[in-house]
Amino acid sequence: MKVTQEKLPASQIGLEIEISAEASKKAYESVVRELSRTTNLPGFRKGKIPRKILIQRLGPTRIKAAALENVIQSSLEEAMEQESIQVLGNQELRSSFEELLAQFKPGEPISFSVSVDVPPSAEIGEEYKNLSVKAEETTYSPEQVDDFIEQRRKERATLVPVEDRAARMGDVVVVDYAGKYPEGIEGKEAGAEIPNTVAQDFEVELEEGRFIPGMVEGIAGMGVQETKDLNLTFPEDYPNEELAGMGVIFTITLKEIKEKELPELDDDFAQEVSEFETMEQLRESLESQFKEKAEKDTTKSIHSALIEQLGERLGDNLEIPETMVKEEVDAMLTQTAMQMQQMGVDFRQLFTQENLPQMRERSRPEAIARLKQKLILSEIGKKESLEAEEAEITAKMTEIKEQLADQEIDVDRLRKMVTEDLREEKTLNWLQEQANVELVPKGSLKEATETTTESEVISEDSQSSEG
Repeated sequence: MKVTQEKLPASQIGLEIEISAEASKKAYESVVRELSRTTNLPGFRKGKIPRKILIQRLGPTRIKAAALENVIQSSLEEAMEQESIQVLGNQELRSSFEELLAQFKPGEPISFSVSVDVPPSAEIGEEYKNLSVKAEETTYSPEQVDDFIEQRRKERATLVPVEDRAARMGDVVVVDYAGKYPEGIEGKEAGAEIPNTVAQDFEVELEEGRFIPGMVEGIAGMGVQETKDLNLTFPEDYPNEELAGMGVIFTITLKEIKEKELPELDDDFAQEVSEFETMEQLRESLESQFKEKAEKDTTKSIHSALIEQLGERLGDNLEIPETMVKEEVDAMLTQTAMQMQQMGVDFRQLFTQENLPQMRERSRPEAIARLKQKLILSEIGKKESLEAEEAEITAKMTEIKEQLADQEIDVDRLRKMVTEDLREEKTLNWLQEQANVELVPKGSLKEATETTTESEVISEDSQSSEG
């Protein structure tokens, strides 16, 4: 079989395949025999239909079309094996089938063209060496331990009724409240209750950020059985658009005040909230965890900066086949659906037949960027001989199996995934060692980006005005 290869865009290969006269005749005769064996014609037993009558009844074009389809498919498979081509999918006939059918004569050679997706390749030079990046540094603060312990402490607080003082911030109170229209709202009667803004025996903790602005602060200072009117305003981003930005009078009656009685920070508390015997052990463990998390967050920031710069330097020259893009988009959407399900959200409301095409299209840029990043890191790993040790692979696989003990696992697929992830991690760590990394305070790069964007908008507006 004669096969001619041609490199095409988007990581495709074009193949010109010439079918021999013998192969075309063999394919045609094979179809005739099969149809003779399976076709039912009145007056004839199966397998006993004369060839001439069979061709006449079924039509020579139908038989030739079946033979042509068979010979194209079998020749393509043979060509892949002969040329040692790793095909991802997306096999398309580039020649016109109608024209081929018109040309096809059993016992004579015929040629056709196809295109197939193949794994992408990345020819990279030395651009990945000596990178210079800025990354945000996450630092550990002792207050993180104190805040964590205090949060656990509040969760285990005992609520004690209070009657001899006014409510204050930090208390838990029980109130009746009703939102009413103020004067001046067109079409609304002043003092009439606003639908869905009325509640009785409502328990709320007096903390900033609860309710609409000013309401919690207004309750603070009230005594039991006191009633008070608060003149407030619904936020501009209030979920109910009819009320957003509108003034409101809340009539509030305070019915109960409960004070939080926090547990002592002693060894008993440590045993209740953790597996540790003493507060000292608990604090040491938390300090270690927060420090480790800070280091991981910083490393993640560095790696993200390196990946972004690699994409800028090398990404434009990479071509990703459509087969891989579709698979990555599917994986991203599947991950989104699983996350929604874990949060208790019915993902089927979003993943409808009408929404899916737009969701796929919106996901494409990120999918392509991800695939380019993986390809770049894979090529760098190969060039620098960065491979995961067998012990590391086995340990990681064991860890994942334990986490997914109740699920069926494809071991071969898991090994491939773990091997790729570990090699990618090793590559990023190697790049970090080679790179010039400037650590900046957390949040500063985001602020800088926002400032730059605002400056660009102002500049564009100025140019538009001048023009």
